[in-house]
Amino acid sequence: MSSSPVPNPRPRRLLSVLAATIVAAGPAVQAIATADPGEATLVLVHGAFADATSWDGVAAELRGRGYPVVAVNNPLRGPRSDAAALQSVLDGINGPIVLVGHSYGGAVITNTHNPKVVANVYIAAFAPAQGEFVQGLLDPIRFPGSQLLPPALQVRVVDDPTGIAGRNVDGYIDAPYFRTIFAQDVSTETAAVMYAHQRSAALNANLEPSGSPSWATTPSWYLISGEDRVIPAAAQRFMASRAAVGTTKEISSSHASLVSQPVTVAETIVEAANSVR
Repeated sequence: MSSSPVPNPRPRRLLSVLAATIVAAGPAVQAIATADPGEATLVLVHGAFADATSWDGVAAELRGRGYPVVAVNNPLRGPRSDAAALQSVLDGINGPIVLVGHSYGGAVITNTHNPKVVANVYIAAFAPAQGEFVQGLLDPIRFPGSQLLPPALQVRVVDDPTGIAGRNVDGYIDAPYFRTIFAQDVSTETAAVMYAHQRSAALNANLEPSGSPSWATTPSWYLISGEDRVIPAAAQRFMASRAAVGTTKEISSSHASLVSQPVTVAETIVEAANSVR
């Protein structure tokens, strides 16, 4: 797939370029993004082992093209509760919305049903069907190749008001393995910054069955990472074949394509946004 830039959309009035970015420690933050009628706000949802700063390059590219952008803080507690947190953000946005999910963020947008959402975009992301769960979609028999296993994957007990007695068990990627597994195509320096921003995910987030999928009723796009060591490309192709009634593309990238190839990722999002105008 070519990564040459897509021409900027037609000029927009000043109000259409107002954008908001949310990066907060709390489980959910409400935001309001203002756009001209008919112009979609692009809402970016990060996955496990990352935070909203993982979207910085993509968000900058999209804003440069005149799109309103909101990057949300995903609590990483489980698809249902995380979708509810996302809904509280969407409630504060006027006009149509394009939801974009990376990795586990795909499971969250899959469980988000909001009439303002006009498209889903999956970036190396989970797109479960009803009853499926994240860990099951990493089935090593059907889709071998994931390196997200011990000792790279470690667990720890964390404070969590949503857990039993205010505690929970979270998974994270240990430092010596982070770049090799998560982002082998970024520089050592960039990987170190990403690791510093890593947020652990509740183990329950991998085991909770998904609800009815939003992709069944919402036009969806999928960008596959062909060199992914977290979600094997074969698993992504399987999920995309069911969910992406828009366009499916594949690039040579690590799991962290949003960091290593932000222009290409932005192009996919722009394609989805323009197709549903």
